[in-house]
Amino acid sequence: MTQDASQINSSDNNRQRNVQSLPHLGTTALASLTHSLGHYSSFLASGPIRSDPITRNPMASEQRFKIFAAADGFGQPLKDAVVAHLRAHPAVTEVVDLGVDKYYAAAAAVARQVSSPDSAPDGPDVRGVVVCGTGAGVCIFANKYPRVYATHCASPADAVNTRSINACNVLALSGMATQPDAAAAIADTWLATPFRAPCPASGDAPWPEEIQRFFDTAPDEMAAIPEAEVPPDSTCAICCLRNGMEFEPVGIMPGGEMRIVRESPTSAYVRFKAGSVEPAHHHTFGHDLVVIKGKKKVWNLTKKESYDLVDGDFLFTPAGDVHRVKYLEDTEFFIRWDGHWDIFLDEDLDTARSAIDAELGAASK
Repeated sequence: MTQDASQINSSDNNRQRNVQSLPHLGTTALASLTHSLGHYSSFLASGPIRSDPITRNPMASEQRFKIFAAADGFGQPLKDAVVAHLRAHPAVTEVVDLGVDKYYAAAAAVARQVSSPDSAPDGPDVRGVVVCGTGAGVCIFANKYPRVYATHCASPADAVNTRSINACNVLALSGMATQPDAAAAIADTWLATPFRAPCPASGDAPWPEEIQRFFDTAPDEMAAIPEAEVPPDSTCAICCLRNGMEFEPVGIMPGGEMRIVRESPTSAYVRFKAGSVEPAHHHTFGHDLVVIKGKKKVWNLTKKESYDLVDGDFLFTPAGDVHRVKYLEDTEFFIRWDGHWDIFLDEDLDTARSAIDAELGAASK
């Protein structure tokens, strides 16, 4: 798509009339906005527009936006002013005001919406606006979410730079340092600037070809960073302990294996095959266990209670309590006794299996 000089001049005149028709903006903000829109006109005049791999349309001016906004108490007045301004913006189809909360909670509420990959390909571009006292706190916590690129902007030039270079989709503002008219100018510039447009950082000229090639691949690489495989040394301590572990069979309980990792108080990593049974038994000391993965059912015969345990579930069994177990899936768990490990069987395997079958059969009727 190209435009001749007369079309560009006409567009400039229309933009100037639009800027003059915003009486609620101050003189400084008007000048900043006009200057920033001048960058955009230069971009149009520079020739064919490259397709934008982050935004859905090749020109930001053709886009439509759905914006989520939130703030903390220090940012609420500015957030309310920006929300009112954006609701009157011709390119904004909807503004969802998520209200006021602690700065980190407000940032998270907006970032969750922007981070979601569920938006329709032909729908409006989902963006966010977050405001706290300084603009820094909300920016930090918004950026914890994948596919969120939040930037604190104190001027329209900041907005042009971060849209051009970083594809910023969450605008962070300072409720204490930024006036409403300046914030409106920043927000307008932020919406008007396409990814990799000319900007102050590029000398207000189109980016050179080698930078354009970088922009061709950067968005996909940026989006993939949170999905990178977690290094093994950053997993939980129990999972690290289990890696490479050699197990010994539990002879009195077929299908079971364990590895004692510490003695008195004893801790062990245990695994059982699906269908295995622990006959009724008790220990001298009470024990805690946490299920790492799998599914098991425990009957505490002393208390006449039963428990269904799955991944992440915790159970404490007091000393002397008689209990019976059925493994419904291949299961692994970590267990710790209050003292040394011992076991006293209160029934044999056949008796345990018959009792469990009767119990589960009655429950299924």
